[in-house]
Amino acid sequence: MRLANLAGRLVIVDGDSAIDVERASVGVFSADPQLVYERWDEFLDWARRTRLPAGESYDPARLGSPAPSPRQIFAVGLNYRDHVDEVGLAHDVPVVFTKYVSSIAGPYEDIPHPGGEVDWEVELVVVLGRGGRRIPAEEGWTHVAGVTIGQDISERVTQHAGATPQFSLGKSFPKFAPMGPVLVTPDELADPDDLALETVVNGETMQRSRTSSMIAAVGPLIAQLSSVTTLLPGDAIFTGTPSGVGLGMVPPRFLGVGDEIVTRIEGIGELRNRVVAGDVIGA
Repeated sequence: MRLANLAGRLVIVDGDSAIDVERASVGVFSADPQLVYERWDEFLDWARRTRLPAGESYDPARLGSPAPSPRQIFAVGLNYRDHVDEVGLAHDVPVVFTKYVSSIAGPYEDIPHPGGEVDWEVELVVVLGRGGRRIPAEEGWTHVAGVTIGQDISERVTQHAGATPQFSLGKSFPKFAPMGPVLVTPDELADPDDLALETVVNGETMQRSRTSSMIAAVGPLIAQLSSVTTLLPGDAIFTGTPSGVGLGMVPPRFLGVGDEIVTRIEGIGELRNRVVAGDVIGA
């Protein structure tokens, strides 16, 4: 099943058509896309046993993030060996930080440039349908509602300011967390642990890898996070990026106003975001 946020309403995507969930369920489920994760098992049961009506055509430009307001966003750094090597940061376990919810954007929204050094990072994003604590790694996928595409946009000057890195601040400017275009349930994917992903900037491929190259796969990541904190339905996990980020190039390359970023993950689709002029840091 493929779910989406169409102009703020939860829909099931069927090819080029969208089925409005609130209307199809006669009000049993809310139109709010975020609330479905709180009733995920009940929703799945309804969707599987209900003869859904025909969908209506829709404009993809009206799609928003399929997880528009999670209570928690976890982001994982240094989770691909080639990315660890390109940035020269040795470590024992993936680094965990957050992207603030106010940074979430839709799959086709413009990204305001705040000045500094703005970089790209394609990431598989996992959205939880079941929460919990101390979840075993082998049960991790059973807590996942679905996966979507994310761009972990980063402003590197802010990220590396101060005595220790400011990951969360440097990665949470407005629109720095585009997600979408749809949420795909794991059963739709032949192997949800092995998906091709890439970033293309102005027509040039910058990143290309597979999620099977992650150091900590989805199950172990969920186990690691839930060993410390309680995970909640609707939480989003950015699972890390492979090599090919601008910071790791010689010389480094960063995004400028007018650049277009296309982000693709196999079986999910693509994001298409343009960088536009924004409020400059410190102005």
